[in-house]
Amino acid sequence: MEITVQWVKTSWTKRSRGGEAAARRNAVPFGFPLPQLPSELAHFVQVSERDDFEPRSSQRDLRGIGVSLRDEGDRLRVLARVEPLFGLPPRPRRPPAVRLLPGQWVRWQLNYRFSSAAGIRGWSYWLDTFNIAYGPADRDVFLSEPTVIVDECGPVR
Repeated sequence: MEITVQWVKTSWTKRSRGGEAAARRNAVPFGFPLPQLPSELAHFVQVSERDDFEPRSSQRDLRGIGVSLRDEGDRLRVLARVEPLFGLPPRPRRPPAVRLLPGQWVRWQLNYRFSSAAGIRGWSYWLDTFNIAYGPADRDVFLSEPTVIVDECGPVR
């Protein structure tokens, strides 16, 4: 069965935690139209403060994204991995894997906060949004409402 994956990675620093920069960051869509890709590749969209939150699209191998995908015959088992493990906020209790039926899709979101090891640089943040469809998907599938939403975003103050 066909599996379609889109990974939207939004990154920023403290400079974009308020005002106009925060408004631009908050306006970043969670899903984008899909390009034509071979089935073993994911659509990767990088959106960062350093590029003024303009999306940059590329491709990634499915094995290199932070999601475990397992075709169980009649369902697709999806579980986002927390990477890296030292990123805040703490996640003491994670939700279970999602099992999608053909024609369904999930939006899974995780956020992170980091500082440099020596504490010299300020905080940086990122939001990973994984959009995953099971079965044939049209190019605008991730612009609609998902069948399942998993929001693992925590406080990053």
